[in-house]
Amino acid sequence: MKKFADLTEREVLAVAISSEEEDSRIYKTFAEDLGERYPDSAKIFEEMAEEERGHRHRLLEMYEQRFGQHLPPIRREDVKGFFRRRPIWLMKNLPLDIIRKEVETMEQQAEQFYARAAELAEDVGVRRLLGDLAEEEKGHENLASKLTADILKPEVREAEDATRRRTFVLQYVQPGLAGLMDGSVSTLAPLFAAAFATHHNWQTFVVGLAASIGAGISMAFAEALSDDGSITGRGSPWMRGSVTGLMTAVGGLGHTMPYLVPDSWANAFWIATAIAGVVVFFELWAIAFIRARYMDTPFLKAVFQVVLGGVIVLGVGILIGAS
Repeated sequence: MKKFADLTEREVLAVAISSEEEDSRIYKTFAEDLGERYPDSAKIFEEMAEEERGHRHRLLEMYEQRFGQHLPPIRREDVKGFFRRRPIWLMKNLPLDIIRKEVETMEQQAEQFYARAAELAEDVGVRRLLGDLAEEEKGHENLASKLTADILKPEVREAEDATRRRTFVLQYVQPGLAGLMDGSVSTLAPLFAAAFATHHNWQTFVVGLAASIGAGISMAFAEALSDDGSITGRGSPWMRGSVTGLMTAVGGLGHTMPYLVPDSWANAFWIATAIAGVVVFFELWAIAFIRARYMDTPFLKAVFQVVLGGVIVLGVGILIGAS
């Protein structure tokens, strides 16, 4: 790899040309990814892709004037210490905010490259072109803001915000809520059955730990394998599976942890069971709140549904354990 300071003007122009080509394709890829979800924001990235193509054309003209038709096979990856582009454009259904932040970083890096290259250039024409491009890249943030103001009218922003919220609910809230409900409710029966059957905290904790982790693994695979997200827009199956599995385990471990109260304590079993009961109460209310907040379920209806289900499962566990 060559150091940036060791590049010739020919190589600097060649690197700049290849960089503008790649950045234009990246912006175009972002536009295509956003086309269905955020069509108006996609227009912004199409405009920026066109800007990059214009930069490439000017660089090619300068290169042909100075060095002819042949471009040396050098790219920014071949230059030591040169910035690298994270291949986030390979991911589908990226959040709009992440794409915008990545674009800001790209423009800042491009501006720094042209400014440094202009300082090293000896030819007046090349120095002028690189300096102009540095200023234009610096102004691209203003261009993005202008395009955003021109294209993203208030009603369009409102529609995109609604789409963003719906995507967040589909990709994170629903899988997390499903896991939390399963972990908090389904583990009640085995945990409290073990508790009332043994009246030993440690044995109860072991049962609860196994039930929680087992349920988390099972739910993670079930969610990940149920839908690849390509049609439903629910995002990466492995991300959804991870969220579901984690929240399932958390839901079960919440009312399992109180049974770490040492059996040597006086009334240890009843202390742990009382604490676990309080934890269950807050878990069920948290589930009801999330359902009301994100799933448009009336709060009292959500409370009734969740608490009723939890109480039934809890009662079953206690009856089985005490029999």
